[in-house]
Amino acid sequence: MSINRRHFLNTLALSAGGAFLPELSFSGSLENTFPVSCNQYSWITFFGREGRDWGANPDVSLSEFAATGIKAYEPAFNHADEVPKLLPLLKKYKLVMPSVYVNTSLHQSEEASKSLESVLAIADALKPAGTKIIVTNPNPIKWGSGEDKSDEELAEQARNLDKLGAELKTKGMSLAYHTHDVELRAAAREFHHMLLATDPKNVSLCLDVHWVYRGSGNSQVALFDIVKLYGNRIAELHLRQSKGGIWQETFGPGDIDYARLADVLKKMNVKPHLVLEQCLEKTSPNTTNAIEAHKADMVYVKQIFG
Repeated sequence: MSINRRHFLNTLALSAGGAFLPELSFSGSLENTFPVSCNQYSWITFFGREGRDWGANPDVSLSEFAATGIKAYEPAFNHADEVPKLLPLLKKYKLVMPSVYVNTSLHQSEEASKSLESVLAIADALKPAGTKIIVTNPNPIKWGSGEDKSDEELAEQARNLDKLGAELKTKGMSLAYHTHDVELRAAAREFHHMLLATDPKNVSLCLDVHWVYRGSGNSQVALFDIVKLYGNRIAELHLRQSKGGIWQETFGPGDIDYARLADVLKKMNVKPHLVLEQCLEKTSPNTTNAIEAHKADMVYVKQIFG
């Protein structure tokens, strides 16, 4: 369960269905009225702990998701033909989909062309749902290899990331760059270059708070430095908490000072889309189920972010 979502995306074929998103506002100022959302990855980990497969019966999966009272869902897509399979179920359970997560490979020209084509097709398929944010975390050279991209590959990736963002902008969507811990290696050269070499008008930031914290050696100093440097580009937050470095079952007090983060963003007049992603790993506590855990998540996120 410590494997990140990239592995699930490479193997998971989504086959679920959805609702139309009411007209919501989103602009470069990051003003939005999106409801608090939840990413599918956390549900994959909870289901996995119970010996269940999140994608096996999409109707059952989404019914449990809806039972939490969470109104918005952030799924992951590999192909455009997965989108229409999800829309009817979201509509059935009265869920909206302001954001989605997609896989891309952008550091080599040929692969990048295929990724851009795929993501733009997904974006077109998402039009009936009113989705506004597409989150992507460009693939590493080989997951788990420890190999870092060359300067040339980073430059190629940044060009393609910016190009994708510009294309999505013409479709009324925003591209949000996401990281795990890999991008924080080697003085965070990949992370910083993706933001410094792209136009803020084309590429915003999905700040996965805990992956930045973990990727920088469990450092709040590094986390808040990144917020200081790039806070005005944060379009979305992925919310996860740990205690003693271990992911907890529920979003609450712990290693990361989320009250401070909320205060800093408020002072910056940054209002990102909030996406719960309180996942499990092998050493996580085992005291509750997915529905109750996510209900508790919502209580705390409202307490912290209002």
